[in-house]
Amino acid sequence: MKTLVIEKDAICRNIAAVKERAGSAAIYAVLTGDGYGAGLVELARLLREEGIGRFAVSEPADAAALRKAGLVDEEILMLRSTTEREELEALIDLNVVCTIGSHDTGVALNGLAEARSTVVEAHIEIDTGLGFGGFLAGEPDKVLSMYRYLPNVALSGIYTQLSSGGRGEQAAEQLKAFRQVVEAVHAAGFETGTVHAAGSSALMASDEVRLDAVRVGSAFLGRCRRRRGDGLTTVGHGEAGLEEIRWLPKGHTLGGGRPVKLRKPTRVAVLPVGYQNGFGVGRPPEGGLWTQLRAWLGQRRRFVTVGEKRARVIGQPGALEVLVDVTNLKCASGDKAVFPLDPLYARGLKREFR
Repeated sequence: MKTLVIEKDAICRNIAAVKERAGSAAIYAVLTGDGYGAGLVELARLLREEGIGRFAVSEPADAAALRKAGLVDEEILMLRSTTEREELEALIDLNVVCTIGSHDTGVALNGLAEARSTVVEAHIEIDTGLGFGGFLAGEPDKVLSMYRYLPNVALSGIYTQLSSGGRGEQAAEQLKAFRQVVEAVHAAGFETGTVHAAGSSALMASDEVRLDAVRVGSAFLGRCRRRRGDGLTTVGHGEAGLEEIRWLPKGHTLGGGRPVKLRKPTRVAVLPVGYQNGFGVGRPPEGGLWTQLRAWLGQRRRFVTVGEKRARVIGQPGALEVLVDVTNLKCASGDKAVFPLDPLYARGLKREFR
């Protein structure tokens, strides 16, 4: 059985570390990408047990799954501005807090709410330089028009997304621009509601970005941009049984993409997982040249654990299998191998919370 293991205790420790870091700021648990691969509903229930009751998604179907699973009273924030009528109708039906990132979205949402004789809750999204969506920070008049001309929309929050993990001059300039928009709204006599800018990496990197709330997703799995002593634990690993153990002679070639020629007789085991299962697949490294170099070296030196000993992966992972050097290990077919696996990229494995 090929299994993706999600360590429940490790998530709980990460939740505690995030809470300590967030301080008095409210926490929106971001559950995009099927809860970053940990399971949308499973992760949401665990977070609720640990006292987190605000969630954020990017698809109406995710909001529907949470409501169907019994999370009916929790706040759900939609982190994507949309003008599609069917999506907006679904979000209203599900009592989701919408995002308004454009004039067209605001008008469409207000029109649907007016037709239902109701008021819909929403947050304003500001683009401070990331480019993924939202009102431009340099155009506050367009933002203020949303507060003035949408009688059927209750604007309960305003947010932006920061680049560079909340670090450096670029992030500082983005935060400054965002604060200026917030100040313009206040100066015009309107309340902004909940103000938030920080994602996981920004939260763990800087105290300045916490504001009223933070949006945390990858940090719950310890897979955000890390810093020493952050209190986070990496969550998620894979397990599978070894297959096809045999000796191969010196000079034998292994692998497809970049064949490797054995320099000596080697005992080789086939592990039935590959890049289609997420083995060896990871997020692009953030940071400078040294960070990227270390990531590249890590990709060239992959290991799995059999028993309590490490075994080197030979060559590049295949689509559905990798080859492991077990020359110096006592092992047999069927013995369990444990290997690093980011849940976000895991495919075709049974998922277990342990």
